[in-house]
Amino acid sequence: LSHNRLAGSIPPGIKALGELQALLLQGNQIRGQIPEGLGWLLQLEILDLDSNMLTCSIPNSLGNLTKLTMLELSNNTIKGSIPVCLSNLTKLTTLYLYSNQLSGEIPRELGFVFKLKELVLHVNTLSGYIPNTLGNLTKLTILYLHMNQLSGPIPQEIGKLMSLVHLGFAFNNLSGALPSGICAGGRLQYFNAASNNLIGPLPSSLLSCTSLVRARVERNNLEGDITEMGAHPNLVYIDISSNKLFGKLSHRWGDCYKLTMLRASNNNITGMIPSSIGKLSRLGILDVSSNKLEGHIPPEISNAMMLFNLSLSSNLLQGNIPQEIGLLNNLEYLDLSSNKLVGQIPGSIEHCLKLHFLKLSHNHLNGVIPIELGMLVNLQDLLDLSDNSIDGAIPSLLGGLSALEALNPSHNALSGNIPPSLQSMTSLISMDVSYNRLEGSVPHTRFFEEAPVKWFTHNKKLCGVVEGLPPCDLPASSEHDRKSRAILLAIILVISLAFVTALVTWQCKNKKPKEETATEVQQYKMFTIWNFDGEDVYQKIVDATNNFNNVHCIGSGGNGSVYRPQLPTGELFAVKKIHMMEADEQFNREIQALMHIRHPNIAKLCGYCSAYQGRFLVYEYMDRGSLAESLKGKETAIELDWRRLNIVCDVAHALSYLHHECFAPIVHRDITSGNVLLDLEFKACLSDFGIAKILDVDASNCTSLAGTKGYLAPELAYTTRVTEKCDVYSFGVLVLELFMGHHPGDFLSSMDNYNKSTLLENLLDTRLPHPEAEIASEIFQVVAIVVRCIEPDPSRRPTMQQVIKVLSTVERSPAHNLDYLHTGIVIPACWS
Repeated sequence: LSHNRLAGSIPPGIKALGELQALLLQGNQIRGQIPEGLGWLLQLEILDLDSNMLTCSIPNSLGNLTKLTMLELSNNTIKGSIPVCLSNLTKLTTLYLYSNQLSGEIPRELGFVFKLKELVLHVNTLSGYIPNTLGNLTKLTILYLHMNQLSGPIPQEIGKLMSLVHLGFAFNNLSGALPSGICAGGRLQYFNAASNNLIGPLPSSLLSCTSLVRARVERNNLEGDITEMGAHPNLVYIDISSNKLFGKLSHRWGDCYKLTMLRASNNNITGMIPSSIGKLSRLGILDVSSNKLEGHIPPEISNAMMLFNLSLSSNLLQGNIPQEIGLLNNLEYLDLSSNKLVGQIPGSIEHCLKLHFLKLSHNHLNGVIPIELGMLVNLQDLLDLSDNSIDGAIPSLLGGLSALEALNPSHNALSGNIPPSLQSMTSLISMDVSYNRLEGSVPHTRFFEEAPVKWFTHNKKLCGVVEGLPPCDLPASSEHDRKSRAILLAIILVISLAFVTALVTWQCKNKKPKEETATEVQQYKMFTIWNFDGEDVYQKIVDATNNFNNVHCIGSGGNGSVYRPQLPTGELFAVKKIHMMEADEQFNREIQALMHIRHPNIAKLCGYCSAYQGRFLVYEYMDRGSLAESLKGKETAIELDWRRLNIVCDVAHALSYLHHECFAPIVHRDITSGNVLLDLEFKACLSDFGIAKILDVDASNCTSLAGTKGYLAPELAYTTRVTEKCDVYSFGVLVLELFMGHHPGDFLSSMDNYNKSTLLENLLDTRLPHPEAEIASEIFQVVAIVVRCIEPDPSRRPTMQQVIKVLSTVERSPAHNLDYLHTGIVIPACWS
């Protein structure tokens, strides 16, 4: 009876089925409590009630089912404690109680169910100590206790479980040392003890565990020598960062051929970076920052061609930056700051065309700024060369870095002027050139007019529009020149006056009823284009779109249309023409604040126009357009494949930033697939803040209803109070649309007034082949949190911070024997 639409409760009369051996009701819509009568089914061997809507507690009568081998009650809202009587089930091999609201302690008596192979209790609110009797369960292959409120030490007896393959303790309050024999059985593949308060060394059995595939112990207080670590031929992912570990990085790390991520930052590791790291052809992230590493950066590191994040900052590294660094053409993030590096910045870095973050500050670098840096057109987040001994001029080619938001060459020995070409750096938020030998006039743009003077102090003689800098002196002229200019000025004034008089007279004679023309419509009331002459750019946008002709429209939505103008300079923008017309003062105030938002997953709002034609938002243009466009076309949807998981994380991080990290919370109000933009690498950015609201925590935040039908939170049908939970709901709909390949409206509306359970495969885009088991596992875990986002009751929806926390714990194959495609997902009845 699994995966049907069974509703209601389990009937008490079920106790009459005395010969029943298996009861499979998973993936339905069954409500209420688990009836005591189930305890009368003494022949029962399998009881599976997973993914329903069961509440109350686990009845003690289940302790009578002594023939039971599998008990599966996960993904419900079962409360109360785990009954001690479950220890009577001596034939039990599988006990799944995860994703409920169970509380209290783990009964020590479970340690006497000797045939248990899988004990899965994660995502509950269990507290107290982990009972040492679990060490009796010698057949255990899976023990998942993560995301609870457990405290105290991990019992040493756990280290005696020789058959363990999956072991999870993350996100608890555990203390003490890790069990010494934690991988003594040689079968452990997945180990996660991150975010606890663990101390002591990493056990020798773990240091030499050859079966490990994924290992995470970050954010603890572990200490000990890791020199012997590195003999892990199957290791794909390891994070030992933010501990107190010491020792050296062994050359044996180079034999971990499957490794894609190595994080060991914020420890006390010494010695040199082993050149064997260059043998890791799959390595994407190497972060050993904030340690005590010394010696040279090995040139062999350039052989790790898949590296996209290289973080070696805050160490004691010496010597030159190797020329070979330019061979890392997938590099996006390079941080070599706070070391003792010398010599010049290698020009070969121009080949790292994907770089968006480059930080070389606090070293002993000298020579000039290489003009090749101007070729790194994707630099966006930061170019920091501060606190070195760099001299010479600022290359004018840096003006080509139009996406760069922060430039810092301060505390060097730079000379000459600030090149006028820097006016083209239209995304700059900060530019610190203080403590150099610069002179002359700063460029005359809005950015420099509003810049703080501290970015320009302690130079030779800078002058110009920056408030606090002296005005630039006019060149001295002779008395004769001054008299000549005075005479010329007088002549010009007389001629101008005569012309104006004649023009006014002619207009009065020819005055006719005025008709609105295209030119007159284009007259503006207010412009703000980041670091541009707003009026000039607006006129160019009007020209490029032929006065916003529909031919140039690339999309439209509930609150406006989008145009794609290309300026004479070749720059592309996405311009949103907004339909709504609220008060200028309120609109301008909120958009001004939104322009200062900077996040990797939020489309950059370059500026806005408020004109008689309407309101216009000016965004950076992203090559693949909107997510809606990619999902609409079969070829683009297939190309997108299951990278959709990355898009979920991108949008979640953007919303979490808006809701929880801005000075005042911002609610977007129009989360749709049309407002998620994709770049060439399928990185997602949230866009269209035309109706976004900055929330006042002390006000009611009432506003007119806005947004796109099909994404609106149901409470907006009866209230005008906008909260972050409205965005959370829209996010849930968006993610379902992302996985299904189309808007889920018709599917969800069929739920009527009841919760709907469906197989995961019914939520997947039919144009794609079914995902492999590991990816299906990830999708299942993501959908499990996403369906909570579309709860009808806003108070039951998670915050975006909570969503991010769950997404960060998603792992592949948490339970290797589950068929996730045919596992039920319960979707709340929020579309009734």
